[in-house]
Amino acid sequence: MPCTNRPIYNVTQDSEIPLIGCISFGVIDRGTNVLQIRPTSICVLSCIFCSTDAGPCSRWRQTEYIVELDYLLSTIRTVLKIKNSNKMEAHIDTVGDPLTYPKIVDLVHKLSEFPEFKVISLQTHGVLLNDKLIDELAEAGLSRINLSIDALDENLSKKLSGTETYDISRIISIAEYISLSPIDLLIAPVWVPGLNDHEIPRIIRFAKQIGAGKHWPPLGIQKYEAHKFGRKPPKVKPMTWYKFYNSLRALERKFKVKLVLKPSDFNIFKLPSIPIPFKRFEKVKMKVVGPGWLKGEKIAVARNRTITIVNAENIPIGTTVYARIIRVKHNIFIAKLE
Repeated sequence: MPCTNRPIYNVTQDSEIPLIGCISFGVIDRGTNVLQIRPTSICVLSCIFCSTDAGPCSRWRQTEYIVELDYLLSTIRTVLKIKNSNKMEAHIDTVGDPLTYPKIVDLVHKLSEFPEFKVISLQTHGVLLNDKLIDELAEAGLSRINLSIDALDENLSKKLSGTETYDISRIISIAEYISLSPIDLLIAPVWVPGLNDHEIPRIIRFAKQIGAGKHWPPLGIQKYEAHKFGRKPPKVKPMTWYKFYNSLRALERKFKVKLVLKPSDFNIFKLPSIPIPFKRFEKVKMKVVGPGWLKGEKIAVARNRTITIVNAENIPIGTTVYARIIRVKHNIFIAKLE
């Protein structure tokens, strides 16, 4: 798979690109007390099962994004006023890895100053973590790290990460250090059937051994899914949800640890979503303002929302077009030219 270097687009206040509406950057509200904060789309790994085709070896991506910190905080402040709850969680997760954000410690620190946020969590594969950064994140107010470890075997972990320099022994040390820090640790492997089945029990033993999950469950095992623009390992067929949950329950009985998780395990509850300004299939006038995340896409703006136009390869930036909205769920907007 050829590796590519993609341009990085800085989303700033001056860019006038709203931070609500695009899946690859900004703020996502899925109708709960959790806000997904996406300050960057960049990743240093090229995991062979990645649902977002992240990393240096991406085939579908054409642009990466980094969001200006103050602009991101301004949008978060606006969304929190609408959500009107003092039991919120800020979950820093991206279509890449949050630790590629140059101001990640500052972001965590600023989020901790919002009285509405009672929990600040972060999802990462941990490659960019070190003891110093963990200490800084702890001091800044990070509550939990969801650490993706997909195999403990050296060769298999390199294969799954799609990166020859991936060093699982170092990640193991990082996990141990987190477990001893004020930050809680949740180990979150992706179960890729036929590839790491035998590693899942090893990862469960490891999580229990190092004392992961002081305040929340120690493990969050994820089911591999084949996505349209994601990577699909050869001969790998996703498990059915029925088989997946049955397998987790069997492992629960064997290891005496909670593996079938529900929102209440993380104090997640439903809250009204921020207003959705479009109706599905509505034809909308919008201004094309920048390159899209994936090939053939552009991002456009209308009604203070960012919209991804999926078939806009030949549409120049700066033009105004009419496009039909084909997705509005969770304030993530996709449109198509007719």
